[in-house]
Amino acid sequence: MCDTDHAIFRRLLERCPELEAVKDEIIKTAEILKKAVLNGNKILVAGNGGSAADADHITAELLKSFCKKRPIDEKLKDVLVKLDRDAGADLAEKLQGGIEAISLTHHTALSTAFGNDVDPSLVFAQQCNVFGKEGDVFWGISTSGNAMNVYKAALVAKARGLKTIAMTGRGGGKLKTVSDACIAVPRDETYEVQELHLPIYHALCLYLEDSLW
Repeated sequence: MCDTDHAIFRRLLERCPELEAVKDEIIKTAEILKKAVLNGNKILVAGNGGSAADADHITAELLKSFCKKRPIDEKLKDVLVKLDRDAGADLAEKLQGGIEAISLTHHTALSTAFGNDVDPSLVFAQQCNVFGKEGDVFWGISTSGNAMNVYKAALVAKARGLKTIAMTGRGGGKLKTVSDACIAVPRDETYEVQELHLPIYHALCLYLEDSLW
């Protein structure tokens, strides 16, 4: 279970007191993410515009060291050095542990082909259909909560047995209706919603890193 009084979340609420209104959903989201990563599952993240940039930002914090050192497994280090003493030693020293996470906003060839041949609103949904496995997490970001490509991806994720979490603005929109946890920050303007999303996902990434390393 997530420590509701964890220093990371205390600090988040000290810095952004208005997030007290969504504290329970932040904690619930942290629990879902932690369970998934401890079980070796992956996280799929999607959003549009600034939220697409947030999706990339989140996966970057998960795939490499954020604030803590993440040494790789000693057995892997030994194998690398045995394969090539010089290059292997360099890899053993510099590679970092990570959390498996995929930003669905990339894959340009897939996105343009599927958008042209089938339906551009289903590009994220198609990736959830292929990448998503039971126990994984789909993390949808939409300031309105009504971005249909994110909503449809969440539907597919739900159908395939993934946990679905969302970050939205006030109310949560349609995305909230299919989310196991929805952090609907108390703002309406797009840029203000995004400004509150950033410290939340930083705190969540810090918490996951702290849980594993």
